[in-house]
Amino acid sequence: MLTTAKPLFSKLRCGLALGVVAMALSACGTTNWGLPYRSDVQQGNWITSEQVAQLQKGMTRDQVRFILGTPTLQDIFRSNRWDYPYFNKPGYGKTQERKFTVFFVNDVLDHWVGDKQPDRQPFQKADTGMTPAGKADTGPAAKAPTPPPAPATRSPVEIQPVNPTAGSPSPQPLR
Repeated sequence: MLTTAKPLFSKLRCGLALGVVAMALSACGTTNWGLPYRSDVQQGNWITSEQVAQLQKGMTRDQVRFILGTPTLQDIFRSNRWDYPYFNKPGYGKTQERKFTVFFVNDVLDHWVGDKQPDRQPFQKADTGMTPAGKADTGPAAKAPTPPPAPATRSPVEIQPVNPTAGSPSPQPLR
């Protein structure tokens, strides 16, 4: 009985040693010892210099919203001002903060102020000037979207009264 126990213990000891070596080697693969994961925090509107270049005095609120997007801050006490702040805190990087504000007078764009805006979106590829195969470039009009036209005057809408004597059809039962 003693002869069979000795090889069993040596196999167990060898397997245990092999497991310890495997765990030790797997720990060598990381360079981030003990540091927790920190997620990126992005808040606000990312506005590019191209969008700012499309702004013109006299544009309506709808046209500005089409170009810049819905404002992050609309103060109820100052309805003539829209704020577009942007805040980015990468997990292990430098914090970015930008502000951009547009001002309206009589519901048309009067002026805008803000920090210098970047040339492109964060994950947008740089423009190389080359057109991909199979796609034709139709000039500068194809690159920038055109804002919706300003509404001229609103025409009144005529509302017809509902005939109370006419019965409405009953809904069909679900099957």
